[in-house]
Amino acid sequence: MKNMLNFSNFSKEELIEILELAQDMKKNPEKYSETLKGKKLYTLFEKTSTRTFLSFTTGITELGGTYYNQLWKDSNFVLGEPVSEIKYVCRNVDIIMARLVKNETVEMFGKNVTVPFINGCDNSYHPCQILADALTIIEHFGNLNVKFMYIGAKNNVFNSLVEFFAKMGMGTLYGLTPLVNDTVCGDDFYEEAKKTGHYVELDPSMSIEEAKKYVKDMDILYTDTWVDMEFFNNPDYAKQKEETMAKMMPYQINDELLEGSKAIVLHDMPMHAGFEISQSVIDKNLDYILDQAENRRHAEKAVMVTLLK
Repeated sequence: MKNMLNFSNFSKEELIEILELAQDMKKNPEKYSETLKGKKLYTLFEKTSTRTFLSFTTGITELGGTYYNQLWKDSNFVLGEPVSEIKYVCRNVDIIMARLVKNETVEMFGKNVTVPFINGCDNSYHPCQILADALTIIEHFGNLNVKFMYIGAKNNVFNSLVEFFAKMGMGTLYGLTPLVNDTVCGDDFYEEAKKTGHYVELDPSMSIEEAKKYVKDMDILYTDTWVDMEFFNNPDYAKQKEETMAKMMPYQINDELLEGSKAIVLHDMPMHAGFEISQSVIDKNLDYILDQAENRRHAEKAVMVTLLK
């Protein structure tokens, strides 16, 4: 049995197989309409979600299976001994997807489940998002050999991008990350990725004029929210949000930054127009961004089928 907590226990070849399966599923959905007939998916949400909930639940349904959704706050995970709760859930379903706050909780699930487990996002990794991103890149560029620049916070999405590009050995990820979130990856994680030649860490103190020189040479620009979504409208984090915005506003992806560049812009959503990305850039790239969001469903269908084989 295999889980997907991140990409560490997947080979390049296995990830290519998942992406190829996702492509075929998207082109020929009827071919897979009963692939997971009778299979039951349990989805558990400690973090808020639109795409993760909708993509997994519609995905399992399109494959002939069923789903059972629960919020963390409504479950006995907040009350009881968690390992026994995990093992109980496994007695009832065939596969689990959980969107959790801490990577430590994800690791606990991974160590104790008796059915395949998928990390739907934690504070350190977001593997399903990056598989959707990869599928989008392949659709628009034909392969993964792209120049890809991420501008924003060094967070869970960025970590999974680093892990993916380093593992695949195709394309180059350039990271401009003036803001560093608290994750559990460790410094050696980035250093090992740099050694592959497929991850380049840019100087976070570089001027915007210097950053523009990189932007002009890119195929793809990518950004993510600067403030974790569960904190964005939380008054308790208002001061931290204000400080973050002041630091990061020069790095907004806008028309000025993109001047002279042919790059498409991606964003894993939800977007905060006027903060990490301007409304005009959203308008010009919305079809790409919606392709990216839709591809969550197709990528996750391929992950579920692969883990349940």
